[in-house]
Amino acid sequence: MPVQVQGELFGTLSVAGKGDGGQFSDADLHLVRILATEAGIALSNARLHSAARQRRRWIDGAASITTALLAGPETGSTTANALTVVAEKGRELAEAATGAVLLPHAEGGMEVVAISTALSEAVRTEAYRGRIPPRSPVVHQIDAGLAVFSDDFADDPRSVSPISRHYGPAMLLPLRSSGRVLGALALCRMSGDRRFSHTERTLGTQFAAQAAVALVLADRHRDRERLAVFEDRDRIARDLHDLVIQRLFATGMLLETARRKALVPEVREGVGQAVDELEATIQEIRTAIIALQQGPPEAPPGLRTRVLREAGAATAALGTRPSVRFTGPVDTRVDDKGARELLAALREALADVTAPAPAPAPSRAPARVEIAVDVTAPLPDGRPGIRLTVTGPDGAGRPLIWERPLRGGCDA
Repeated sequence: MPVQVQGELFGTLSVAGKGDGGQFSDADLHLVRILATEAGIALSNARLHSAARQRRRWIDGAASITTALLAGPETGSTTANALTVVAEKGRELAEAATGAVLLPHAEGGMEVVAISTALSEAVRTEAYRGRIPPRSPVVHQIDAGLAVFSDDFADDPRSVSPISRHYGPAMLLPLRSSGRVLGALALCRMSGDRRFSHTERTLGTQFAAQAAVALVLADRHRDRERLAVFEDRDRIARDLHDLVIQRLFATGMLLETARRKALVPEVREGVGQAVDELEATIQEIRTAIIALQQGPPEAPPGLRTRVLREAGAATAALGTRPSVRFTGPVDTRVDDKGARELLAALREALADVTAPAPAPAPSRAPARVEIAVDVTAPLPDGRPGIRLTVTGPDGAGRPLIWERPLRGGCDA
């Protein structure tokens, strides 16, 4: 008796050898027909339940991807970590040996940027080093927003990937959002494993589309967070400039008036030192304001930022951060070569200042070093130049002065 599941032949129920040795009656045949029908219904329900459970797994997986990518830095909000999360979750849902995310290469074609695999570390390394060339039909199909399915990826003529020889059934699903293809999600099983069913292909395609949306949302979420940080830094910089510096300047003017009216020389000298300290503090606050207004880390740092980094690196040896003062448009008037030479001279000067200095006694204040970069200083021959001045702790010894002429074309 045929067993049918949703109108398709699933198998045959055969009954042979009646117990009493007689013939099967019409009643027996009717009972077997009922049994076959009930078996078909049970198998159909089991398939529907399995498909529903499988669909729920993929839907829950897509939701977890979105939650993980938008949850914040604790779950790894960088782009590399986000792509790894997509590869790992896709591999888990598809019950595949390898899940990988491919993005367009700068020279054309596609490259693996994130991978999750049960294979050896050598295969992982080979995947990162390899590249799918632009001539590959797979790349053309992905760029068109179409999925690529293969029952044997190793022997598929469309595949020219260096690691395709390790796999059998495979799906390459476009990561597409708002009509733009961001890359592809590759889900591969080992040779000899079962093929991806029609349902798995459909669910995988939907998962890739949801993952692409989650990646775009995560990028925008991180952009908003960075924008909030930069806006906060701009606010702090404005407050320092409009409030703190103005109050310090007003205090300096009051002290300058008090110094002129002072009759005792020691008092005049002490007030003068306080005025000098206030001026130095104002310069340091202005330097801090410039540092707060620097661009994002992805942007190439200017000379100001690099000088401040060198000063920060010398803080541990000096016991206090060096005072840094800039004069003129440092970032626009100094070219790359001049900046490299200046930074080399600054490192050498800081090394000379910190190396021979004895360890400060517990009762003494940390040694103070002053760094000044001036791009408006004329050289002895009258040409415009760059001047770096590094003054040792508490002004001891002669200051190091490094000068170079401004090269043509570097003045913006």
